[in-house]
Amino acid sequence: MKNTIHLEAIDPIEIYGAANRNLEALCSYYPDLKVVARGNDIILDGSEGDITDFTAKLHMLIQRRQHKMNLTPYDVEDIFDRESSPDRFRLSGDSIIVHGNDGKPIKARNRTQEEMVKSYFENDLIFAVGPAGTGKTYIAIALAVRALKNREIKRIVLTRPAVEAGERLGFLPGDLKDKLDPYLQPLYDALGDMIPAKRLQDFMAEGTIQIAPLAYMRGRTLDRACVILDEAQNTNLGQLKMFLTRMGCDAKFIVTGDASQIDLPNKKDSGLLKGIELTKGIKGIKTIIFKNEDIVRHPLVTKIVKAFEKGEAAD
Repeated sequence: MKNTIHLEAIDPIEIYGAANRNLEALCSYYPDLKVVARGNDIILDGSEGDITDFTAKLHMLIQRRQHKMNLTPYDVEDIFDRESSPDRFRLSGDSIIVHGNDGKPIKARNRTQEEMVKSYFENDLIFAVGPAGTGKTYIAIALAVRALKNREIKRIVLTRPAVEAGERLGFLPGDLKDKLDPYLQPLYDALGDMIPAKRLQDFMAEGTIQIAPLAYMRGRTLDRACVILDEAQNTNLGQLKMFLTRMGCDAKFIVTGDASQIDLPNKKDSGLLKGIELTKGIKGIKTIIFKNEDIVRHPLVTKIVKAFEKGEAAD
């Protein structure tokens, strides 16, 4: 059986990829199907089942191109593995967000993390709230790195409020950057797992990846960026509003925090839970609640968190 697919209103190279790499990746799933690309026409020769399935997958690839600047063979792999899509994100236990530097796949490790990943593709603003060790920030950064690698965004912006956890930044040596770098180290650590050191250094030097205290966000408009606010429980309501209103066109914002670890002098000043309540019900905003059972660090961490919660409740 033969069939011809005609690509309309799109440059074929956007689908075929450089040197036809995307098309070759698609064809690799159909060893018994003969595929010939001639300009805007793709001529198929094979079984009816292969032709029907190939055509459906090709249209999925074309749909995905509408949401991305460039397609890669990884998009073909995603479509066949049903791991991700701009319109829906269906996960199984083996779903991969991005590969780390050592080739180790970084993926959702429990249902709540899966819900966070799915929500990222369906919303522009996500609140991820829960105890330490649940992977909120790590998953957020993995999603940002994935988007950068796929050229869905042009930069990653990571920020934290400059509030010390019982220590004073002023006593640390060096200038402001030297004082803040140790505080922002968890963000560097996560990025270092996913981007080679030299490439990460280049990204930061050219501004593709930016890490800064929250105060530096004022006055900015962030277009085509994935912006992550970490430790958001240490923001007041005014600071949280300032951050959220930095959102520009084609931007994704992720806010992570743990309401049980507020380091502000007056814990009632925290704006995280207030902000979540005020934005409840707005389309495009999703809140993900992590619980103690979602902790993915050492098994003792769950017990420690529960012990401290019990002690605080008794006070």
